[in-house]
Amino acid sequence: MFSKACQYGIRSVIYIWKQSLKGNKVGAREIAEHVDAPEPFTAKILQELVRKKIIGSMKGPTGGFYVDKAHENFTLKDLVVAIDGPSLFEGCSLGLSQCSETNPCPLHNEVKVVRTHILHMLTAKSLKQLAEEVESGDTVLARFV
Repeated sequence: MFSKACQYGIRSVIYIWKQSLKGNKVGAREIAEHVDAPEPFTAKILQELVRKKIIGSMKGPTGGFYVDKAHENFTLKDLVVAIDGPSLFEGCSLGLSQCSETNPCPLHNEVKVVRTHILHMLTAKSLKQLAEEVESGDTVLARFV
């Protein structure tokens, strides 16, 4: 459902949240190791997320990637749009330029229902809440033990 970049981004941000809740900043190498992703690709994704203000970064010996109060309301939707763009939520699934409510393609109404469910799933919890669930053991990401 998500691009590889988006999958790595989601796992990375959850890891950054877990570490930030403990007061830690983390580097790209550590993040890549913990999310089982290539370091250069992870670093590129993280820089894009910093540019989009989904996460923060600080240079220097005590620097690294972090999240704080300014980031606590971001959801999976925000992250998906930051990495993959809004195409999951808009446009014709068949690529037709004239598809609309008044001129629907053969899949329009079915896709509309699916998109509504996906939108709910991606906005129901903040990224911080997802990290808290992993930290508490309610949910798991195998590499995060």
